[in-house]
Amino acid sequence: DGYSHLSAYERKRLKNITENAKFFAALKLHEVSARLNQIATKRQSHVTKRPKPKKVEDETARRRSMRLLRVEPLDVPLLEMPARPGAEEYPQVPVGPLPMVPEDQAENSKWTEALLSTWMRISELKADDADRGTPDIKRYQESLSSMVLSEENIRKVVKARVCSMAIHPSESTILVAAGDKLGHIGLWNVSCRSEEGAHIFIPHSFQVNCMHFSPCNPAHLLSLSNDTLRCGDVTRAVFDEICRSEENFSSFDFLEDNASTAIVGHWDGDVAVVDRRTPGMSSELSADIGFRRTRTVHVHPVNKQYFLAAGSMDVCVFDVRYLKAKGNKPLSSLTGHTKSVASAYFSPVTGSRVVTVCADDKLRIFNSKNIQVLLIFKKQSNKIKPHKDSQPKPGWAIWDPKQEHCFLVGSMAQPRQIQVFQDTGKLLHSFCNVDCLGSVCSVNVVHPSQNILVGGNSSGRLHVF
Repeated sequence: DGYSHLSAYERKRLKNITENAKFFAALKLHEVSARLNQIATKRQSHVTKRPKPKKVEDETARRRSMRLLRVEPLDVPLLEMPARPGAEEYPQVPVGPLPMVPEDQAENSKWTEALLSTWMRISELKADDADRGTPDIKRYQESLSSMVLSEENIRKVVKARVCSMAIHPSESTILVAAGDKLGHIGLWNVSCRSEEGAHIFIPHSFQVNCMHFSPCNPAHLLSLSNDTLRCGDVTRAVFDEICRSEENFSSFDFLEDNASTAIVGHWDGDVAVVDRRTPGMSSELSADIGFRRTRTVHVHPVNKQYFLAAGSMDVCVFDVRYLKAKGNKPLSSLTGHTKSVASAYFSPVTGSRVVTVCADDKLRIFNSKNIQVLLIFKKQSNKIKPHKDSQPKPGWAIWDPKQEHCFLVGSMAQPRQIQVFQDTGKLLHSFCNVDCLGSVCSVNVVHPSQNILVGGNSSGRLHVF
């Protein structure tokens, strides 16, 4: 049609201009205008007309609308539309493996090399599991009270809202990963205490919904965006692509301790099983579990065949061994939610408890005496509705991996704080600092063995207690 070189947007715009011109021409507005001019001339014929001012020869011609003049567009290409800043600054990430290079650094930057070498070094050290039991509540409260936030432990690590975080299990170095809504992943060596301790990578085109360091090899950082699951392998300095789909991914969790398989949730309600050992970018199985939306999936810490899915108002336990494409029935349903459920997670040691966050401003705790045999949860063992001035943020409530009976959630209370609850509903501690923390931390992560808490806010800033 002579305009094939134009973009789809420009062709559509040109078509609209042409159709509008034809529409106004069909109205014959020029005839109406001429008739009105005749009437106006007759009425004003008796009025003495003032002489017209002389026309200035070199006066700049006024710009006239082609649409109002009913002129067809000229047969010349239109000017390029200015690209959106986001599209120009952050192009689509290509398919396949990507080099682990920060957006603002050359490949051989010494600061980047220092960060990646630190990640590699601390991943080779094994954590000491000796004498690591669940502390009693009194000792646990004392450890919470000893944790503080200082200005040097606050940094803007990513450019946009923090959507997910992960913390490296190292006991010698604090390394935090944060994913934002633009698809960026920021790595921050908190222990470095210098400006060069944080860098931004761009392995995704869409927001990073979920991240985990591999439980068997923390040199691997797995990150899930809307369209892809990637593994950042620091030993090879590359972001590998594990799975890609046109379905929108929402969350994932490992089905085995060796992190070779994972259960992946979809925003449209389905779940998928992904095996990293299988060639190709497709999942092993896609299963309809009857949800309209699946926001989080979480695997039982002891019995790995069970996983928990949370969606619109659904929170159910399924057995991955019996998943099929259609007709899946839950083993257990955790009922009582009246609005959308943001998250649901098993307790970290036995998995006998589940904490959920619901848009009805309630935190619910479900428990089971014998999950290994019956997998039946008591309904609403505890239902926490905080005081009106300390409503929890509709984000995620996460268990402290060091304490079976306690979980954390960001709060909208003033001053801004992160609250720690016991599974009985008792508020144990509030992390706050009126000088350093002035925003809601809706995404939080806790170190698996150390007294370290990281809270992320909507501006990309991380706060480390």
